[in-house]
Amino acid sequence: MIESLLIANRGEIARRIIRTARALGIRTIAVHSDVDAGMPFVREADEAVMIGPAPARESYLVGAAILEAARTTRAAAIHPGYGFLSENAEFAEAVQAAGLAWVGAPPAAIRAMGLKDAAKRLMLEAGVPVAPGYLGEDQSAGHLQNEASKIGYPVLIKAVAGGGGKGMRRVDEAGAFADALASCRREAAASFGDDRVLLEKYISGPRHIEVQVFGDSHGNVVHLFERDCSLQRRHQKVIEEAPAPGMDRATRQAICSAAVKAARAVDYVGAGTVEFIADASHGLRADRIWFMEMNTRLQVEHPVTEAITGQDLVEWQLRVASGEPLPKQQDELAISGWAMEARLYAENPATGFLPSIGRLDRLRLPNDIRVDSGVEEGGEITAHYDPLIAKLIVRASDRTEAAAKLARACGQIEVWPVRTNAGFLARTASHSDFIAARIDTGFIERHGAQLIPGIEPDAAVLQAAARALVSNQTNDPWTAITGFRIAAPLHTDVAVQIAGVTYMVSIDPTMEPTGTSATMADGVRVLFMEGQVWPFGLPRADRSGGGAASDGMILSPMPGRVIAVDVALGNRVKKGQRLVVIEAMKMEQGLVAPFDGVITELKARVDAQVSEGALLARVEKGES
Repeated sequence: MIESLLIANRGEIARRIIRTARALGIRTIAVHSDVDAGMPFVREADEAVMIGPAPARESYLVGAAILEAARTTRAAAIHPGYGFLSENAEFAEAVQAAGLAWVGAPPAAIRAMGLKDAAKRLMLEAGVPVAPGYLGEDQSAGHLQNEASKIGYPVLIKAVAGGGGKGMRRVDEAGAFADALASCRREAAASFGDDRVLLEKYISGPRHIEVQVFGDSHGNVVHLFERDCSLQRRHQKVIEEAPAPGMDRATRQAICSAAVKAARAVDYVGAGTVEFIADASHGLRADRIWFMEMNTRLQVEHPVTEAITGQDLVEWQLRVASGEPLPKQQDELAISGWAMEARLYAENPATGFLPSIGRLDRLRLPNDIRVDSGVEEGGEITAHYDPLIAKLIVRASDRTEAAAKLARACGQIEVWPVRTNAGFLARTASHSDFIAARIDTGFIERHGAQLIPGIEPDAAVLQAAARALVSNQTNDPWTAITGFRIAAPLHTDVAVQIAGVTYMVSIDPTMEPTGTSATMADGVRVLFMEGQVWPFGLPRADRSGGGAASDGMILSPMPGRVIAVDVALGNRVKKGQRLVVIEAMKMEQGLVAPFDGVITELKARVDAQVSEGALLARVEKGES
């Protein structure tokens, strides 16, 4: 067994690996950027080395710095985690050339599966079913548009070197192809250093199903069954589950066998995931499932596979990297129960899921389920890395029970002042169509109005806020309400302000909101309810509002970098016309004109870093 392990990753990923390594008696070494020096994973490792400044390209993506840290700490192996350098064949080769064990896929397999077009050709040769599309070398815009027309709209444009939903665009008509291609290429170049794309037929009502595979250096390859990752937003997974609902024995055998065949085609060693797209319009069928890509690493959602199989996949990785055979053979693996995982992100669903950054003055996560998190109360969510706060993993005897357990867990989350998607997750897990397994990759878009928590408080929220106000002692300035008495009649009128709006609330003793918690955090009174958070208090006469879109002020919705400015000072623009594009946390946000008018002020500059709320442009009303 490996004696010492350097973990070339951060956050919950590093903590997850440290947990298993410690159980196996392996000494752990963390590497970290300067801003991560106080993170939990740094403290939990046996040793830690600072490798560079905050930007990942200057720290976590610098292979030479990581190798130097391994040399100085006498590490015997490097685990890349998932993300960063985990699928970088050159780095894997450099690790092996330095005489270290590489806890990852063979470099040849990483290369074979790293480019989507080449991987699909390889799968076709291996007899693995592949979805129709274009994999050619001609990357001219005109040729790609012609190929898209041959395939038939809608089509998907996907980065050849892509992953994680980056560099992917759905195009529904020919007129939108050119803009989508340009945006896809720009994002692909920024994320992967390669702007080449391929085209795929877009499948209506698709299910995203992936199979966990594992190989060792003794020629053994097994699968650990499938996961359903259809609940996605902007092609990024939100809720995953195992096994896949509606999967019968014959279809499971077909898809899992295809995954093992794919792994054997590249002499695979270690943990890998073979991803498939399924046309589930008439239920899951073996002849309507096609290979999409293979991720040559452990996946973020691997805990649901661990939950239904009872296996520790990181332990499997470490044993395989030590030269041992797989801990179990195929006939020793079975599915037990149902598991789901929800990804808690620092983002605001009410503003189009824009990232939310800042200090975690309050962080309360469920303590009766598995929670994989890389942050702690008092820590900070920065703009430098993925805004994942935690993964919530539940296991139950059946799917209905698992969904109820997940919804309940998400509703218990309390985070402030950073905004999260907790309320959105709770609503999703309790939605009738989700419970009934009527799911596909369009689920969130289709049910968005029901899933995204509103910005207006409902009666239950107002009641809970009013009760929280009057429950304080009379010497608390928060309870300085005219005409209020502690021993007041059953119906007490209370003025409550939420989001700058004052409401008169008559407290109804028969209406007892459940699952609520109110507290003071950083000088602000906040109410937590069903995963949502509501700042509230007494009315304030000095309340002033900020600029709105109706003012013609185009403000940055998040801290980030300006990557495109589509207009010039004095230009006439139409309502809805894109003006500026901001990029942060690997996500693009286009800002548009709120009405027809003229650009009278333009402060945005390409490559400039801007703060949240910064004025980028101003539009004055007028005929365009």
